[in-house]
Amino acid sequence: MAEASRTAPSPTNSVCVIGPQYCLPYPIEVGIVKKVMTISDGNFVVMDANGNILFKVRGALLTFVHERRVMVDATGNPIVTLRSKFRTVHDRWQVFRGESTEQNNMLFSAKTSSILYLKTKLHVFLVGNVTEDVCDFRVEGSWFDRSCVVYLGETSTVVAQMKKKHTVGSVLLGKDNYTVTVHPYVDYAFMVAIILILDEINHSGQ
Repeated sequence: MAEASRTAPSPTNSVCVIGPQYCLPYPIEVGIVKKVMTISDGNFVVMDANGNILFKVRGALLTFVHERRVMVDATGNPIVTLRSKFRTVHDRWQVFRGESTEQNNMLFSAKTSSILYLKTKLHVFLVGNVTEDVCDFRVEGSWFDRSCVVYLGETSTVVAQMKKKHTVGSVLLGKDNYTVTVHPYVDYAFMVAIILILDEINHSGQ
């Protein structure tokens, strides 16, 4: 895994967290559809611009102290596991490779620094960032407007942007339909996982 630099992603300096196959040399736009009623496919489906399924998210598995979701590819192979810990001071999620929740398979963690006055701020720390003095990525924007930007660390370098998209399909098939534009050489699976965490955090209090 290449640690993120403070400079814009490039062919020799890509943002690769989950896997190099998700780092494309051109921008990619993905749609994240949140369903209202599901049976077995989970409550999120992630598609590319042509409507091809990239990822699905399995429904929550609840324990006494954790909530867990698994993001799988189109064929059902687990990509990452997202796990939150209940009753923490900050909403905090940990993301692990595959279906593991072992610390040696952790990829990154995320915690809120603010969800006040409809404004969202999420700090993301890669696993090698032990002190967490400075975040590796941050998300800022308005969740109410479904408009958020993912930045590289504390810089002004944008790596992805999210906006709400209203379509007939979103009205008929789901509650929300987000569009996420991921910049070149940025791990789009990683960006999707961050947006999914944002959704869970912002809906947990509703």
